[in-house]
Amino acid sequence: MRYSRDMRGYGENIPDPQWPGGARIAIQIVVNYEEGGENSIEHGDAASEGFLSEIPGAQPWPGQRHWNMETIYEYGARAGFWRLHRILRDIPVTVYGVATALQRSPEQTRAMMDAGWEMATHGYKWIEYKDVPRETEAEHIAEAVRIHTEVTGSRPLGFYQGRASMNTVALGCEEGGFEYLADTYADELPFWHVHEGKPQLMVPYTLDANDMRFANGGFTNGEEFFLYLRDSFDNLYREGLEGAPRMLSIGLHCRLAGRPGRAEAVRRFIEHARAHEGVWFATRLDIARHWKQVHPYQDRSRPSEMDRAAFVKAFGGIYEHSPFIAERVWDGEMGPVHDSAAGLATRMAQVFRAASDEERLGVLTAHPDLAGKLAAAKRLTAESTAEQASAGLDALTDAERAEFTRLNDAYTAKHGFPFIIAVRDHDKAGILAAMQTRVENDTATERGEAEAQVMRIAELRLKEVLK
Repeated sequence: MRYSRDMRGYGENIPDPQWPGGARIAIQIVVNYEEGGENSIEHGDAASEGFLSEIPGAQPWPGQRHWNMETIYEYGARAGFWRLHRILRDIPVTVYGVATALQRSPEQTRAMMDAGWEMATHGYKWIEYKDVPRETEAEHIAEAVRIHTEVTGSRPLGFYQGRASMNTVALGCEEGGFEYLADTYADELPFWHVHEGKPQLMVPYTLDANDMRFANGGFTNGEEFFLYLRDSFDNLYREGLEGAPRMLSIGLHCRLAGRPGRAEAVRRFIEHARAHEGVWFATRLDIARHWKQVHPYQDRSRPSEMDRAAFVKAFGGIYEHSPFIAERVWDGEMGPVHDSAAGLATRMAQVFRAASDEERLGVLTAHPDLAGKLAAAKRLTAESTAEQASAGLDALTDAERAEFTRLNDAYTAKHGFPFIIAVRDHDKAGILAAMQTRVENDTATERGEAEAQVMRIAELRLKEVLK
């Protein structure tokens, strides 16, 4: 089974985004413009809108218009937009513009463009796509691009559907003209997504630093919104100063954050952020283009995407002369988390631990003696040859070789398997001292230690292969 979700991402050590001017944080503000693109009988939809409004627990009204809902959306266009525009017009902003909403709001659209805001597409209509057929959603994306281009004079280079389906990202990739997609909440930095062999940059969005939480009970007043934005900024700014800069995405809606009691929170946050040095306000397109320049896509080997024969050929020797470990790993669940050395080592160790006692013992006995006859005859595997050489075991004095031979023979005679140690963790003297100590242990203790060392050796080997 191949698991599609990537639960690792960049891991513990994130890449340095190298924000322009050495900025410690990138702030990306989105103004969602949906007013006039929402569900409405007048728009040809089957029911009224029921999402993101001031009406608690609102539900769509099938076959009926909803006066209160419609006028709430109208507020966003008539009043809320202009209030946010006054606060943000000198700041780089990305607009997620629903195509039909922009088409119905020519003055607001002109104001966005005059402010230099990036005009990304928020799809054709502000509707739920989870049950929409794939071909229909593809047609809607194409129509969104067409209308957007006609209304603004240029095609959108960013795409955020929002109420996405499992097909949305794939369709965005296949459309072919987007510099980035934003239908992901999986990270705080851009990342490359590969669809059918082609890379597509993803610039993640947010649902937490987002005024939509006023509509679902998350925020009850502007102070809460401000405090959340401030704390998010302070945490990321501190991490940036510590050497791990990230981006802070903020989502606004004209009918929500455009209300006076909430807009003041936006204003206060802007003042707070501007009071700090090293803050980069940017559009999503700015961030996407910067990322492409600093961190262009690099193709690399992905174990989870190999066929069985190639995987076993590449990793069958990680456990000494025991390809069954790699075979069972491939036959089980694999995904992006297994494309790193740490992830694949953990999965291989799991398979090794699950093997029978006889199989695990077979892995132990497959290991050669340290500086033994196989080494002298140059019959070690390439991995073992390199490992023993790294600790100087390929250049022993006659006295050292005799001592290794004596200890190897004593250890194997007592425990029934060769002495095993991850030699890359030790020098020659340390290995010899470990042999002298461990030969005195009881066999049960040594069996556990030998198995632990086998897994450590595998981990170190994978770090050499998957750099």
